[in-house]
Amino acid sequence: MAGVEKMSVAVTPQQAAVMREAVEAGEYATTSEIVREAMRDWLAKRELRHEDVRRLRQLWDEGKASGKPEPVDFDALRKEARLKLMEASPNGR
Repeated sequence: MAGVEKMSVAVTPQQAAVMREAVEAGEYATTSEIVREAMRDWLAKRELRHEDVRRLRQLWDEGKASGKPEPVDFDALRKEARLKLMEASPNGR
């Protein structure tokens, strides 16, 4: 395969057995295909985590820039949220 770097990857005996079973069942042509799919999944999850961190940093910065913090009455906040939830409920309960 052009543009592919070969690497040695250590897996547990159980992981190796499951990978061989998947190949024998025809789910994959080779164990390398399984590893490549796992890498694609890992890269996608990694990108999502990076995006989450970027978004949290943005929200943090927005919060800091929004001004001095003010005390919050959590009892009043809960009552307001319950009221809004009841109003949004189809049967008003």
